[in-house]
Order: sequence, then C-alpha cells, then structure tokens
Amino acid sequence: CARTVWADTMPKISKQAEHSADNFMSFSYGGMFSDHPDVYLQYYTSDRKQHYIWGQSKNIQVFTLTPDIEYSMNKVLIRQFGLRGYPGVYKAMAEFTSRRDPGTADEIWCLEHEPVFTLGLAGRTEHLLDPGNIPVHKVDRGGQVTYHGPGQLVVYPLFDLKRRGISIKRFVNLLEQSVIEFLAAFDLEAVRRKGMPGVYLADRKIAALGVRVRRGCCYHGLALNVNMDLSPFNRINPCGYPGLEVTQLADRGFSLSADDAAEQFLPCLLEQFGCDEVETYDERNISFPEIMAASVK
Repeated sequence: CARTVWADTMPKISKQAEHSADNFMSFSYGGMFSDHPDVYLQYYTSDRKQHYIWGQSKNIQVFTLTPDIEYSMNKVLIRQFGLRGYPGVYKAMAEFTSRRDPGTADEIWCLEHEPVFTLGLAGRTEHLLDPGNIPVHKVDRGGQVTYHGPGQLVVYPLFDLKRRGISIKRFVNLLEQSVIEFLAAFDLEAVRRKGMPGVYLADRKIAALGVRVRRGCCYHGLALNVNMDLSPFNRINPCGYPGLEVTQLADRGFSLSADDAAEQFLPCLLEQFGCDEVETYDERNISFPEIMAASVK
C-alpha cells in the first residue's frame, strides 16, 4: 500500500513543486501512512521561503509558509468545555483532525466527561467486568479500557506532530512528563512504568494516556484523576491490567476541582511543548456544532 501511494503521488507533487515557483531550488520528502495515506514534499526557493506540498493520490495541495501561517503554527488555542458527554467530543475531535490543514493552529481541549467507559482499538471486552448502567464506547485510540467521569481532568492536545517534528513516542513522553512536573508541585513523586503508559504514584495509576495519529496529527490524550468517584474502576481491568489500582489527588489530601487542576496543569503542558503563543476560550455554553463551524474551515 505504501509503495503504491509513493509511486502514484510523488511524481505529481514533484512536478507541482517545479511549476509552483520559477526559482525552485531543492526539496525533501517524507510521509506517514495510516488510514488516510499522505505524503508531503518540502522545498525552498531562492528567496529562502519555505514551501510545503501535501498530497494524497487524488488531491495535491500547495502550502507556502507565509508569516501569518507561521504565526498560526506557533499558536495554541486552549478551549475549556466543562462537563460534556463523550460521543459529541469524540466526534468533534476526530472531525477537527480530519478537516485541519498544514496552517491550522494546534488546540488543547480541557473538560470533564459524564460517566463512560471507553475501549481502545485493540480493546478486549473481557476487561469490561461489570459495566452496569455506565455506557461503553468503542473508540479509535490506542490502549485497552478506561473510565471517565466528573472530577477527572481530561486533556486532549490536538497537535500536528509532523509539523512540530515530534514522534509518537516522544509525544507520549512529553505528556507523561507534564503530569510528573504538575504532581511534583504537590510534593508527589510520580513515575512511569515500563511498558505501561501513564503516570503512577508508587504502584497506583493517577493518569491514563491514549492517543491516535492520523495524517501526522494527533487526537485523544490524557485523563488525570483529581477528585472523583473511583468505584467504577472496580468494574474494569484498568488499561487491561487485572488488579491495577488507581488513585487521585483527593486521596493524597489535595482538594481541587478539575478546573483548579487544569489551571495548574496547563502551564506544565505548554512548557513541555514550548508553546508561547496561547489563546484561551471558555466554551462551556457552546455546542460542538457551533464550535466546529467556527473552527477549521
């Protein structure tokens, strides 16, 4: 499949590069193959301007890095959504990722979810022990099963990893490190566990991670237990590990709301990714159709 895409698309975008600028000088190329195969070519002209051409086998797009676009590439929009049902958020972030282009600013969505179990792409139903009346949603992130509910801070970094030059492994590492730095401010020594993504206090998990990358752009993210009812975790094998215990800030003597936690956590996240142009929007009372209509065009 990858070879077919390369063979079909690269001659087209190479030819497009030569025709898009008379002073064409040099180019490099790369690609990422997922459910929507995509290749790109980057080239420079003699005026030292940087250009991108993005291609799928039937769709070639020329993208020139202008000062305005460069600014949007460095900017991050933070959206505060409050308490939301899972299906609408899932649909919206997948749609955002599908519709964005190389000049779309990255976004960070902060929210709490109404009670829900989510089962990843490779998730096995045997890890759902007794879901009861809590809905279960099969989703396209990595990982097994986890629980979301009020009092848990959920953060979805919708980042263009290809544009930032960040591998998936590095991205996960930076997410984990942002949680570790956040918890250090409470004198809590958080750690990683080999082969078990997430962040732990001793042998108890306090933050879960699960991501999906499409066309070099990621969605889904992390969930940090702040001050919530942890009993639904007893109805599953958290993250696919029988007997894995979970914890939260409230159990360590810290009484914060999810909003309070977000206010202190986001600077840690932004620092890890070197984000210095930030705009924040409170969109608790705005529906996702309205948000998407005003977002990526």
